[in-house]
Amino acid sequence: MFVLTYTEENYLKAIYNIQHSNNAGEVSVNEIAEKMMTRPATVTDMLRKLSEKELIHYEKYKKIQLSDSGSKVALSILRKHRLWEAFLHTKLHFSWDEVHEVAEQLEHIQSAKLIERLDEFLGFPEYDPHGDPIPKSNGDIPHSLATLLSEKKVGDVCKIVAVKDTTTAFLQQLERFKIKIGSRITVSEIMPFDKSMVVIGDGGNSLQLSEKIASNLLVL
Repeated sequence: MFVLTYTEENYLKAIYNIQHSNNAGEVSVNEIAEKMMTRPATVTDMLRKLSEKELIHYEKYKKIQLSDSGSKVALSILRKHRLWEAFLHTKLHFSWDEVHEVAEQLEHIQSAKLIERLDEFLGFPEYDPHGDPIPKSNGDIPHSLATLLSEKKVGDVCKIVAVKDTTTAFLQQLERFKIKIGSRITVSEIMPFDKSMVVIGDGGNSLQLSEKIASNLLVL
């Protein structure tokens, strides 16, 4: 069994995330370059290495797809990442905008026994602090029926269950609005001009959310 470098693992995770964010199943070199913040030529070199290890299906000038073994590795990395985020948030009280950077380092730990013990210690959580599903050890992913807040109508009552944007700036903006996973809101008004929303929060406070914010909040 070959050993992967941290960079190779990061590429596999990036390809998996892109595949599942656009529901296309395939990704382009430019999409990967944008995600990894590097040059397309650098991406192409890495794709050759991953292809040689049979972790991706890759032909020059064509789109890329993870192989079955590549998907398995990517899911394992995501599982570790999201479990570490849950641990950092619930046990060490890191804020939800702090956990990602630390989990990026911890996700490369190779001990399967440690991760299984971590899962058990946390009570087998299904979602991380941002509401993203945590893959099970067998690769199964909890299913969610969540939809975007921006798709809701006036009068709808819903609960925030996940965020699409996990950048520090966005999460800190939600903190200022006192919006978090589990917050319940009622859509009070939708502005015809810019599709911004007026919502009523748990405490009866009124907030005006831009369409961009509403499009990055997943609700049930």
